[in-house]
Amino acid sequence: MTKINSIFIVDDDTITIYGIKKILTSVATCKDIFEFKNGQMALDRIKEMVIEKSELPDLIFLDINMPIMDGWEFMEEFIKLPINKKVNINIVTSSIDQFDMDKAENFKSLTHHTVIYNSKPIRRADIEKITAAISV
Repeated sequence: MTKINSIFIVDDDTITIYGIKKILTSVATCKDIFEFKNGQMALDRIKEMVIEKSELPDLIFLDINMPIMDGWEFMEEFIKLPINKKVNINIVTSSIDQFDMDKAENFKSLTHHTVIYNSKPIRRADIEKITAAISV
């Protein structure tokens, strides 16, 4: 089973969070799974971790449609942070809009982090593939 130190789930939908966590616990061993209801909460925690020089998440599941700070706003701020570690960011969205897919592709070109676009509902096979690529 894949071992992952830390995962952030940034989504305001409790059903999506539940589903991701349920699948994760069956395909990977994870020390910590943190939940955030919007991008601002997750970004604030990551900024604290950067300042504290603590271990950043290996994997982020990121919704793009959330209140306060959406996933795109989160990405804009996240890629500005002084983070050397390559974080795997999985956009998980119900959007099938080509504009959103193109925006995700654009972020791939702007950062050293891995950015993957996934449609909701995310499936077990998708999470297996994602976690297999992360093993620490």
